[in-house]
Amino acid sequence: MLSPAQVLRSVNGKIKKEWKLAFLTAFLLGLLIHMPVLLSDIPNHDGLASMYFDQNMITSGRWFLMAACGASSFFTVPWVIGLLGLLFLGLTAAALCELLEVRTGWAVVGVSGLLVSFPALASTFAYVFTLDGYMLALLLAVLAVLFTKKHRRGFLPGAVCLAFSLGTYQGYLAFAMILAVFEVLAIFCRERRETVRRPLGGCFAEALRYLYMGVLGAALYYVILQVLLKIQGKELDTYQGINGMSSFGAERLVSALGDMYRDFVAFTFRGNVLFQNGFGLCACILLAASAAFAAVCMAKRRKWWKNLAVLVIIGIALLALPVVTNVILLISPDVNYHLLMRYQWVLYLIGAVALAEKCGSGNAGVAEEKRGSGGNAGVAEEKCGTGGNAGVAEKKRGNVWRAGVPAEWAAFAAAFLLIFCYGLTDNIAYTNLQKRYEKTYAYCLRLLDRIEQTKGYYPGIPIAMVGVVGDEQFPTTDLTLPVTGNMIGMSGDVLLYTGRNYEAFISNYLGATLNILPADSMAQMYYAEEYMAMDSFPGENSIRIIDGVMYIKTENVNR
Repeated sequence: MLSPAQVLRSVNGKIKKEWKLAFLTAFLLGLLIHMPVLLSDIPNHDGLASMYFDQNMITSGRWFLMAACGASSFFTVPWVIGLLGLLFLGLTAAALCELLEVRTGWAVVGVSGLLVSFPALASTFAYVFTLDGYMLALLLAVLAVLFTKKHRRGFLPGAVCLAFSLGTYQGYLAFAMILAVFEVLAIFCRERRETVRRPLGGCFAEALRYLYMGVLGAALYYVILQVLLKIQGKELDTYQGINGMSSFGAERLVSALGDMYRDFVAFTFRGNVLFQNGFGLCACILLAASAAFAAVCMAKRRKWWKNLAVLVIIGIALLALPVVTNVILLISPDVNYHLLMRYQWVLYLIGAVALAEKCGSGNAGVAEEKRGSGGNAGVAEEKCGTGGNAGVAEKKRGNVWRAGVPAEWAAFAAAFLLIFCYGLTDNIAYTNLQKRYEKTYAYCLRLLDRIEQTKGYYPGIPIAMVGVVGDEQFPTTDLTLPVTGNMIGMSGDVLLYTGRNYEAFISNYLGATLNILPADSMAQMYYAEEYMAMDSFPGENSIRIIDGVMYIKTENVNR
C-alpha cells in the first residue's frame, strides 16, 4: 500500500503546470479582488432573509442546489462560502485552459484573471449565501464540454455534468453552449493536412457528440426535476418564467430570435459592463484586433478558403453564438435578465486570449512540446532536417512567429488592463454595497425608534407597510451609479424593497421583532383617503394606528 506522501507525489506529477498556474491565479487573484465581501457581512436585499436558508429551490428548477450548498452549511458564512467558491472557480480556470488548449504562462494568467474579475462574478458574490453552489454549477458546465472533447464517449459523463449544473443554476447553460460552439469551430478549422487525414464526415461525427451531450443532459435534468417535484408534491414556480420550460416550441423560437440578437448587440456595446471608460474600450478593441489578426493568420496557414464546408460551418457558428449566448430568453422569455445571468460574455474575452496565444510564440511552444515528445519526434526531426524545404519551412515559421509576436503583446496588454479595470469595478460595487448597508442601518434605527414611541404601540402589533423608501424624503446619494447601474444587488442607496425586507433587517441587525403583515393586507387601505393623507416617513404623520393595525407610510407622498 502506498503512503499518503507517495500518493500525493503521484497525483502532483500528473497535474500539468498550466493547470496549477490557472488554479493559483484564479484563487489568489479572486481573494485579492473579492476579499471585501468575504470579510464583511454586507448583504443585499435577498441576503436579508437568507441568514439561514436550506436552498430548497426545486420549484425554481434547482433540484441540486440544496446539496451543492450543503458543504458550507445553510448559514451565511461569507468566508467559508467564498473560499469554497474560489476553489471551484480555480478548478474551472484550469478546466478552461485545458479545454481551449491554453499553454503559455501569460495566457493562462489572462484567462484565469478575466474569469475571476468579470463584473458578473461580483454580482454573484453579492448573493454570497448561494455562491459556492453557483460556482460548482459553473465548474460542472465546463467539465461537461471538456469530457465530451477528451473522450469518444465523453458525452455520457458530460451529459451527467450538464444535468447537475442545470439542477444547481440554469444560468450557466449558455456557458456550456458557447464552449461547445468554440469546440465545433476548432474541429472544422484544424490544419488542412489534418482535415485531409480525417474526412469531413468524421468531423461531423465528432461535432455531433456535443449535440448528444446537450440533448441527453437536458433530458436527464428534466426527468430528475419532474420526479423530485412529484415526490415533494410541488409544482414549478412562476418566478423568472421557469414554469414555461415545458412549453418550448417552434413558435417561441421564431419570436425570440429577434430579441436574442438585439439584446446581444445592446448588452455588448451599451451594457456598461464589458467596458465603462476609455481604458476598457481600448483594451476590448485591442484584444478583438489581436484575435482577428490571429484568425486571419490561421486562415492563411490552414487555407480555409479552399474548403467551402469549413466556410459554411464558420458562418453558421458565428450566427449561432448570439443565440446560444442568450438561450435564457428562449427558455424563459419573460425573465428579468440581470447581470448574474450574463457571466457567459467573459468567454468571448477568454476566447480572444486563447486565439491570440496561438498566433505567436505560444503556438510555437506547443508545437515544440509536441515535437519533443512521443514516438513521432524522430520522424518530425528527420523531416525538418532533410531536403531543400527545411530552410524554407524554418523561414516560414520564423516569419509567422515574428508577425504573431506584436499581436500576442497586444493581447497580453489588453487582457491585463481589462483585469485591472474589472477588479476596480468590482471593488467600487462592493464599496457601495457597504454604504447601502450603513444607510439602511441608520434608516431602520430611526424608523424602529419612531415605531416604539408611537402611542398605542405594543410588541407584536400588526404592521402594514409598502416597503419602498421614498426618494423625495431621501434623495439619491449613490455616487456609483455610472459604474454599478447594471450590477444587480450592488446599486442604489438602501436594501429595502418590501415590508419583509424591513422585518428581516430589523430582526437580524437591530434585534427587534416586528409583526409585518403580508403585502396583500395593504390592498384595501392603500387607496383609502386616510392613508393617502398620511405623510411619508420621517414626516410627523407617517405612522398611524387604525383599527388596531399600525400603518407605516415610507413611500412618496404624491401618487
